[in-house]
Amino acid sequence: MTASVFVGVSVDGFMARVDGAIDWLPEGGGEPHGYDEFMASVDALVIGRNTFETVLAFDTWPYGSKRVVVLSSSPLDLSAVRGGAVEQMGGEPAEIMSGLAASGAHHLYIDGGITIQRFLSAGLVDRLIVTRVPVLIGDGIPLFGPLPHDVRLDHVATRSYPSGLVQSEYRAC
Repeated sequence: MTASVFVGVSVDGFMARVDGAIDWLPEGGGEPHGYDEFMASVDALVIGRNTFETVLAFDTWPYGSKRVVVLSSSPLDLSAVRGGAVEQMGGEPAEIMSGLAASGAHHLYIDGGITIQRFLSAGLVDRLIVTRVPVLIGDGIPLFGPLPHDVRLDHVATRSYPSGLVQSEYRAC
């Protein structure tokens, strides 16, 4: 089982504004920067409740028919999702990965601030792709939070794009 993060952040390290807004991201994701290819390699997405509620407000469901697992300890109304394969899970990251592996998943896309931080803290993120967007937003939801120990990473590549996006890829050691 492989768990990957593919995330856009402001240059000052925020994934979203304090209220969860992502209006500072380039329209439609900006220029092609590997997201479509990454999504094609993923069996399932694991997202937190806040991320789920943010994407529910989009005009269309952004994940198509890709399996989406929403982490929440409170009941969720999944009926608002049209055309998506969405389910709810709870528990610790290792339990979640184990359950998804048992159901046939091989590559997970971990997304959402708290969810990413929990999987990083548990040492379960294998691949980290961070795309820095050329904007400073000053405050918001940080990508990284406290960790119980250092997380060593091997640098794989850094790419820059004409729009100013800078993408770095790392693998966990």
